[in-house]
Amino acid sequence: MEDLVEFIAKSLVEEPEQVNIYSKETRRSTILKLRVAPDDTGRVIGKGGRVANAMRTLLRAANRDSDRAIILEID
Repeated sequence: MEDLVEFIAKSLVEEPEQVNIYSKETRRSTILKLRVAPDDTGRVIGKGGRVANAMRTLLRAANRDSDRAIILEID
């Protein structure tokens, strides 16, 4: 899942070398924290959060068979 988010984020931003992803496991979910350069935050979130919501939808579809939820947080 981290690879998918990293690929999408690096495709969107102007500074792909500053894309970092951290994952944290909790009891019921996996939290993916995406960090990009301050100037690229708007590109990753998108107008009205459309890009971020699209990435979350892709994660849910890719994780459909698992019992654990995946949460994407953008810093």
